[in-house]
Amino acid sequence: MGKLLSVLKNDPPSKNTDIFVDFENAQPTEEEREVWTMVDIVEQKAVHILDLLKDYQGASESIRMAISNPKVEEYQEKAWHDVIPLISKLKLFYEFSLKLETVVMDLLRELCSRDLTPRQHLETQQAFFKQFAEILDFVLKFDDLKMTNPAIQNDFSYYRRTLSRRKMANEDDIEDDLEVSNEMANRMSLFYAHATPMLKTLSDTTAKFVAQNKDLPVEQTTDCLSAMANICRVMIENQEHYSRFKNVETKLFCLRVMVGVIILYDHVHPIGAFAKSCGIDMKSTIKVIKEQQPRSSVDGLLNALRYTTKHLQDETTSKAIKSMLS
Repeated sequence: MGKLLSVLKNDPPSKNTDIFVDFENAQPTEEEREVWTMVDIVEQKAVHILDLLKDYQGASESIRMAISNPKVEEYQEKAWHDVIPLISKLKLFYEFSLKLETVVMDLLRELCSRDLTPRQHLETQQAFFKQFAEILDFVLKFDDLKMTNPAIQNDFSYYRRTLSRRKMANEDDIEDDLEVSNEMANRMSLFYAHATPMLKTLSDTTAKFVAQNKDLPVEQTTDCLSAMANICRVMIENQEHYSRFKNVETKLFCLRVMVGVIILYDHVHPIGAFAKSCGIDMKSTIKVIKEQQPRSSVDGLLNALRYTTKHLQDETTSKAIKSMLS
């Protein structure tokens, strides 16, 4: 375990490193088990959330017929009936994001406390590192599915319009029979307004953690994030390391985690992830993503770097990096 981490903020990008993180088998110590168990309960539900989202079909046809035939009550009732259970699913996704916020705060407290350096945390807390990585993996998977399913926003918009219209028609008691009230719909609207709502939740949570822990230097958090990103990159670059994984999906897992950590870093660090003085070698990172085959398997990761980071277009970002992501 002593060689788990040798990539630190001040290491030159070209430094030959010997790093292997056992993302497949890391287990908590007895001291870690209480927090680990709380996080694990939430992560187990994440699998169910992804399955529900994969199977989300939407009510596009019913909504289209209702809109095209506004005076035909049969179509109006069918669309309303079809969209209600779908909105309940969207509520479930939103409520899960709130649970995710809680456990991410717990993990950040464990991984970024001042009693250990970022290196010591990651050397001795592999199970927490693995859980944080699994959350990042879930977040990117969820948002990829959400972005490629326009029915989600369509269903939710129709629900809000119809709910408002029914209330205006003096059906004041309509919300008594609904699982998603107007107030809840307003909160959900803020969530689904973002192209990548789970990533936005994670970024906001990380920024909130930094803001709430003013006695903790921001570098304690950002150095930990940059170290995670560098570890994942080197593991992918080094065939000896990734060949040790038993599951072929673990390499793509490392790629998603690397990108997710970079996005978090970019949202929390004052100068972001693309400046030369940051702790992440972005040129090597982008290069290793582009080298993956098939290219279609990582296009979403490149788009995440393009469209969900804050500092890509800053003047401090080199033209070379901007060109690589153009």
